Amino acid sequence: MSMYEHGVSVEEQMRIIRKGADEIISMEELKEKLLKSERERRPLKVKLGLDPSAPDIHLGHAVVLRKIRQIQDLGHQAVIIIGDFTGRIGDPTGRSKARKQLTREEVLENARTYERQIFKILDSKKTEVRFNSEWLSRLNFRDVIELASKYSVARMLEREDFRNRFQNQINIGIHEFFYPIMQAYDSLETEADIELGGTDQRFNILMGRTYQKEYGRECQIAILMPILEGIDGVEKKMSKSLGNYIGIFEEPDIMYRKVMQIPDHLILKYFDLATDVHPDETARLKDLLDRDLANPRDIKMRLAREIVALYHSREDAASAEENFIQVFQNKEVPEKVPETVIKPSDGIIEAIVRAGLAPSKSEARRLVKQGGVKRNGDRVQDFADIVLNTGDILQVGKEKFTKVIVE
Repeated sequence: MSMYEHGVSVEEQMRIIRKGADEIISMEELKEKLLKSERERRPLKVKLGLDPSAPDIHLGHAVVLRKIRQIQDLGHQAVIIIGDFTGRIGDPTGRSKARKQLTREEVLENARTYERQIFKILDSKKTEVRFNSEWLSRLNFRDVIELASKYSVARMLEREDFRNRFQNQINIGIHEFFYPIMQAYDSLETEADIELGGTDQRFNILMGRTYQKEYGRECQIAILMPILEGIDGVEKKMSKSLGNYIGIFEEPDIMYRKVMQIPDHLILKYFDLATDVHPDETARLKDLLDRDLANPRDIKMRLAREIVALYHSREDAASAEENFIQVFQNKEVPEKVPETVIKPSDGIIEAIVRAGLAPSKSEARRLVKQGGVKRNGDRVQDFADIVLNTGDILQVGKEKFTKVIVE
């Protein structure tokens, strides 16, 4: 059903779009586009460019995808640009040195992986997937020179990462300047009404507006989403390598448990960036927390249910909560559990020995076979296929516990 059929007002659309956004350039232009869309009964084109060099999606990556899904649910259309051409350069944003160029085969394999993952979040019926080699590979050198003439080196050096490298005499390849130009050209080619990205993409997205204006097109709206901190609340960014992530394909129990590890001060930010809960409801929850009318643990359990339900189902969320209460709240696990750092390649036997829960690997295997080992409250039957995650609780016997940290 489209927005025209269920009558979502422009004001309501703006409230939903604004939820969690760090910056929108500009709100006035967004309102004008939404009004025009309503008059012409034409959905807006919402663009997101994906650099296919890091294909594993977690909740941090999903922030912009969730926002696009919310806009799709208002009746608009997503255009996902898989940067198979630009990906061979690699986005230099935030880099202190030039990135290694990917081969075409690497780019295409990563692109296929991305394509499989994004529809865990996006509405495939309202999504067009394009590869920017469609148009960028057709450009000749004259075209490239014309595009480059629209922007100065001085303007390029306004970008923080380029400026820092220039000041520190660190090499900047000329080809790196072409990345934001090519991203801007993607907006021209797709006639984007809105482009989304993280706050680190501000320069690139605004360049799209510049090029649209240069070529007499209507400028796209820039929606910049903040970076989502990891579940440890220490690092500024969620990262698989830091072990502070929640993967969108993780099992419901693991996903629920990881959400419950989020520090209290990040609860509302996760509601804004990682769920589709309406802004009125998040405002109500904020009021409850501000006035100490609700236990943060209970609000966090609501958050965990919302996130699990988004990527699995309401039934899975209820089951995960029941398991969490049984294992962690019914005093089956002590509140303070010693931590054991393990390698990603370590299995449960190595973890038991590293934690000092068994004197040797053979003894650890014997304990598993006798049913004396539990992981997160579940008895371990076969240790061969178990992959441990940060936050897993291992129990040997009735009184020995350890919390796993994967590094």
